[in-house]
Amino acid sequence: MNARGFTLIEMLVALAILAVALAATQRALAVAIDNASELKLRLFAGWVAENRLAELRAAGQPPAVGERSGEAEQAGLRFRWTEQVSQTFNQDFRRVEIRVLPVGGDDHAKATLVGYLTTQADAR
Repeated sequence: MNARGFTLIEMLVALAILAVALAATQRALAVAIDNASELKLRLFAGWVAENRLAELRAAGQPPAVGERSGEAEQAGLRFRWTEQVSQTFNQDFRRVEIRVLPVGGDDHAKATLVGYLTTQADAR
């Protein structure tokens, strides 16, 4: 009698190949999810920095030279920001560097924004 079908060895090889393919797919999916999460954090942190710079512009007077920090919420996530205000060579402008980090996260900034503000009230 001539039997048709797969041998046990062929089935084991096929299952091994399938297992490797599924593991690679799972790893690729995990990396994609991590990247999406990181991108979301960076986007919201950038918005926090832009909002902080807009607040400084809207204040009507230039910020004092020095360093300040605070917290802000964006899309339900808490961030902490630090801003370093320094004088430039042109006395009419101040340089503002804003760094934004997630609250409870690591010490690596998710966003950094540098802007320049004028000290002249009528320059807006």
